[in-house]
Amino acid sequence: MTNTGYSQMRPGFQFLVFIAVMVVMLVIGTLIAMGVITLMYNFDTFMKVMELQIDGAQAIRALWIIQFISMTMPILAVPIFFAYVVVKEPESYLKLNARFPLQLLLIVFFAMFMSLPIMEQLSNINQRLILPPFLKGVEDWMRASEKQAETATNILLKMDTIWDLIKTVLFVGGLTAVVEELMFRGALQTIFIRWTKNHHAAIWITAILFSAFHMEFFGFLPRLMLGVFFGYFVYWSGSIWTSIWAHFINNSTAVIVTYLYQHKTIKTSPDDTHVFSLPGYVFSIIITVLLLINYRNIALAASRNIKSDGTELD
Repeated sequence: MTNTGYSQMRPGFQFLVFIAVMVVMLVIGTLIAMGVITLMYNFDTFMKVMELQIDGAQAIRALWIIQFISMTMPILAVPIFFAYVVVKEPESYLKLNARFPLQLLLIVFFAMFMSLPIMEQLSNINQRLILPPFLKGVEDWMRASEKQAETATNILLKMDTIWDLIKTVLFVGGLTAVVEELMFRGALQTIFIRWTKNHHAAIWITAILFSAFHMEFFGFLPRLMLGVFFGYFVYWSGSIWTSIWAHFINNSTAVIVTYLYQHKTIKTSPDDTHVFSLPGYVFSIIITVLLLINYRNIALAASRNIKSDGTELD
């Protein structure tokens, strides 16, 4: 079967088309969200929420609706539309197949938790970065963007009941993991692999874009490393589900720890970046590297035993 979409479009142009589709989808999503909030409440509520002037339960509900309609759904629609309509290669650009050893999911589970000290240290390094004086305006903008993102996150992560926790885990942990992985490790990483013809470069470029997309610059390095992990999980296994699982673990852990801290079940704040010591960092690096090597060996061995049509070799 001829892949007419890809054969007629170079990867560089694919990237430009992808960005154009994303901009259009985000604009459409914002307009729909504006209409929904205006019909449910009023236009003033929409504008206040967009400016993060949250002053009650109605505004919080509106923020959730806006987040879902103007961000989450467009991010989901972009890779699906691009894969099915633009390049017409959904299997290559979405990687929804589940033909991989299930033990990879167990390795991912341990890798995500064992890498926590690494992420903490990267966060500490990131927080100490100071731009040169002539870039003070840029740094001020970065800090303002960070503060705005933090404000929105704190509102969305305010959980009073166990049902709030479940809802937030499903949305922030599950749905967000699905849509972001389809966009970054599905479509974009595939574009960059075909563009650069080097999977290492493609994984790191995609991880940089993934981290920058969140507009939280003083958490850039740990999110970059997460993106690298997710990228290799998908490249080695050939399946998006491994990175979705990793992304879900990362996000859900943050949500659960936040809930436990809010209800005084634990004393360690989720914002504390001085939980581990030097031995913990060293141990984390060693074990995480060993887990990644094991993951790669199992995934590549499995892929060698599968024909292109999906049947196992004898």
